[in-house]
Amino acid sequence: MTRTGRSVLVTGGNRGIGLAIARDLAAQGDRVAVTHHSSGAPPGLYGVACDITDPEAVSRLFEKVAAEQGPVEVLVANAGITRDALLLSMADDDVDAVLDTNLRAVIRLAKHASRGMLAERWGRLVLVSSSAAFTGSPGQTNYAAAKAGLVGMARSLAWELGSRGITVNVVAPGLIDTDMTRDLSDTRREQFLSRTPLGRPGRAEEVAAAVRFLASAEAGYVTGAVLPVGGGLGMGI
Repeated sequence: MTRTGRSVLVTGGNRGIGLAIARDLAAQGDRVAVTHHSSGAPPGLYGVACDITDPEAVSRLFEKVAAEQGPVEVLVANAGITRDALLLSMADDDVDAVLDTNLRAVIRLAKHASRGMLAERWGRLVLVSSSAAFTGSPGQTNYAAAKAGLVGMARSLAWELGSRGITVNVVAPGLIDTDMTRDLSDTRREQFLSRTPLGRPGRAEEVAAAVRFLASAEAGYVTGAVLPVGGGLGMGI
């Protein structure tokens, strides 16, 4: 089934990977809304300030998007945070913050989005995970656990929603050149690159291309899949 001008929601779509995804889908003719905290939306995109860890704020988010561009047909759950530290010195608040944003909020978003998709018997859920979910990452126990949880979530939802024409898939980026990764120390950056067969960071646009495919009509027989976009980092997952 070919659909054009779909209503798309990209969380954390105001910068980095999320912005590349939002712009890519908008360029395909989709109506794209993005969430942000207070920075506003980039030109050409509909922005909603939203704390995705707040259940009431998420309810309002879906109401606003539906009023502006129709019920969400494609959800790209991209928003995430890090609170890095070795486990023995990691504060409970940092564990909770990362799990709340990177996992619990995604479950909440998927629940809201899937309601409208079930009624239409069509939909695309694309969850942005990380190669850290499969390789592990010292100092990121909370982050890696949350990102790994997205895989189990996606595969469970693939079973629950598949009979209604809704697919649920995961994209797992590796080291991607964004503002966030540019803050890595040279030593940490080299560690990532040493485990990346292609030997370079990826571009946000390369992640966006993978998301575009999984959100497309052509990917209608792909569900419960994990698509690594990491230059080989985390291969064999």
